[in-house]
Amino acid sequence: MSVGEIIKAKGADVETIQGDASVADAVDRLRDEKIGALVVSSDGKAVDGILSERDVITGLADHRDALLSMKVSDLMTTSVRTCSPEDGVRKVMLEMTELRARHFPVLDGGRLVGIVSIGDVVKNRLDEVELEKNVLRDSYIAGR
Repeated sequence: MSVGEIIKAKGADVETIQGDASVADAVDRLRDEKIGALVVSSDGKAVDGILSERDVITGLADHRDALLSMKVSDLMTTSVRTCSPEDGVRKVMLEMTELRARHFPVLDGGRLVGIVSIGDVVKNRLDEVELEKNVLRDSYIAGR
């Protein structure tokens, strides 16, 4: 299965935030949307960075009380690993595990078209395993 198929099933909506927004606004958005990361983008199409829960926790440890008034661009991760709709889910899952990254923005021709999380790829793998189990069970029963 490809990343594009996951995006098709879950939807292509991506929560973005501009780099000049406050970290307080970003934290509110993470809470309100019940998500773990925001793609930082000045135009909603390009990826300037990503702000994750992990970035917020690191910022809290480093900056304490000053954190919420900082700009997203001061805290975001700028070296963002991305993937394309054509990438295989297994490849993306391995990269996420290796990099200890939980979110990959999906780019098509350099344009933001979705985001996949480790939860999305794990769910996909569990669905595949369930399907394989059912096919094997049905084949076994049919062969009796």
